[in-house]
Amino acid sequence: MKKITLFLACMLLSIGNAQDITLESFAIGLNNPVSIKHADDDRLFVVERAGLIKIINADGTVNATPFLDIDDLVTDLGGEQGLLALAFHPDYATNGFFYVNYIDNNGDTVISRYTRSSANTADINSEVVLLNIPQPFSNHNGGDMHFGPNDGYLYISTGDGGSGGDPGNRAQNQTLLLGKILRIDVNVTQTQIDNGTTYLIPSDNPFVSDSAVLDEIWANGLRNPFKFSFDRLNADLWIADVGQSSREEISRVPGTSTGGENYGWKCFEGTTTFSTVTGCSTITHTPPVAEYIYGGSPFRCAITGGYRYRGTQQPGLEGLYFFADYCSNEIGFVEETSTDNFSLTFIDTFTPGGFSSFGEDVNGELFVCSLFTGEVLRIVDANLSVNESSVNSVKMFPNPAKNDLTFDTLETSNQISEIHIYNIQSKLIASYTNINEQLITISTKSLTSGIYVVDIINSEGHNSIHKLIVE
Repeated sequence: MKKITLFLACMLLSIGNAQDITLESFAIGLNNPVSIKHADDDRLFVVERAGLIKIINADGTVNATPFLDIDDLVTDLGGEQGLLALAFHPDYATNGFFYVNYIDNNGDTVISRYTRSSANTADINSEVVLLNIPQPFSNHNGGDMHFGPNDGYLYISTGDGGSGGDPGNRAQNQTLLLGKILRIDVNVTQTQIDNGTTYLIPSDNPFVSDSAVLDEIWANGLRNPFKFSFDRLNADLWIADVGQSSREEISRVPGTSTGGENYGWKCFEGTTTFSTVTGCSTITHTPPVAEYIYGGSPFRCAITGGYRYRGTQQPGLEGLYFFADYCSNEIGFVEETSTDNFSLTFIDTFTPGGFSSFGEDVNGELFVCSLFTGEVLRIVDANLSVNESSVNSVKMFPNPAKNDLTFDTLETSNQISEIHIYNIQSKLIASYTNINEQLITISTKSLTSGIYVVDIINSEGHNSIHKLIVE
């Protein structure tokens, strides 16, 4: 009971004593991967810059046939062009809709919807173009996309249009969609699409009542937000913005935000002043919660944003936001040391390097991919012992759970002997013993909505403590 109570205390605060990780190879054979997403099942979908999306199965094998191949639509002439991002509709299991962000053959940004034709392939002829954003230069395209966990709207990050120093001050120009976070409602009918309406403006977007600002804008003042993510626990939005020559920055937007933040570029680069052009003296600058200096040794030059760890297999990493620097091949984390106070730590330099994207699986476990080698790697807490690692390899899904919860013990080296479920007050709710199967499914219908702790014990007495959310 003492261990359960201690874990609950740590779960409610950020755990700061586990600062070492290892990378375990999960899949190989990808070509220039730049994004990793899941579709609410145990597969990963990896975006390749040339215009392909590949499926990685739960065992790490890669399907020979791409899920989507739009190579002929995509320009991939520079390091910041290509097919950049993927987002699955919240109702993807029912409607089969997913969304991509790519640079077309004119060098402009395209946001499109496609439709699944089978479990493993998309309908190449189903494209519906939602947005086309002219790009003045080939770099700084931003390009990530996620659906908001609370509102179901599509969020899109765009760069400032490129060159260096934002010569057109586009990130501060609210009549342009560049250097922004956009927020749109993609739930349109076919009739609306036929009539030329491919998306709607959420009525609570921050600038809908201001005729001088484009309605799609959620936030502005960003240079090149190549990656952003939502915290699956509290819907906080984390934005990693690639800097010019002084700062790489990480911003956190509370899940309760109503939008409208200005992150300062090009007036500010992180917490430092970059420009004093007209208008800079009047903006309300939202500074980053963490930043690090460009340059130095090892040479750091471009942040790759990741996710705040909210999985179940690595409890020592709970609450840490992971990121990488593309040039130094370092991985680091940001930790919330107290309410709204954050510290940034680089862990180490890792191989193969060239980290272009992080990704979550359906259970919140974290992965990172290398642009150099096409490898996808799993992030593992290096402080786990061999036996602890074995019991931690039990897969528990879905999480959050509604009606049923399944445990997959295929990858464990010891038989699972007991499973106990506790509520947040450390009261034992249910116990399961005499477990003789590799797939164990239990009903959660009797559990009220909330957070629980699951204690899994193997035949040697080693245990793994997991967080469970019941909807």
